[in-house]
Amino acid sequence: MTIYSENEHRELALLEQISVDPDATQATLASQLGVAVGTINWHLKRLIDKGYIKVRRAERRKLRYIITPEGLALRARLAIDYIKTSMSLYRLVRERSLKAIQQLRKAGFHEVYIQGEGEVAEICKLTCLEENIIVLDHKSKAPVFRIHELKIFVELVEDHNS
Repeated sequence: MTIYSENEHRELALLEQISVDPDATQATLASQLGVAVGTINWHLKRLIDKGYIKVRRAERRKLRYIITPEGLALRARLAIDYIKTSMSLYRLVRERSLKAIQQLRKAGFHEVYIQGEGEVAEICKLTCLEENIIVLDHKSKAPVFRIHELKIFVELVEDHNS
């Protein structure tokens, strides 16, 4: 699986924002990406040094960022890497969800409570629904799929057949 770093993610987002608004200020870019202005400055300097972006003075105090052909190629590569990584993570979580469902069925259960939030929980929930497992919206005496990062822990209830 390709590892997609936070820096690559930020650089892709930065290149996308610049392509939409080449006249954006560093403060605007920072706000749009949810990072500090210093972080944007660091990334911009890196991208300029590597030849992915050029800077032109638009007005006395305004800059315009221009993505070079090399920058366009980088953006395409980063986008493809992001998609590959996302699909690999999706397949991993789906496989783990199916294994958890297999454990659930082996123990004789057909419903589960999913404890956790985010994309992993959503993938797990969709996989359960596809596999005809009832997903409860509240904790009861049903088993629990506890989501922690990319892992799914199966917690079966002890008194199932009592």
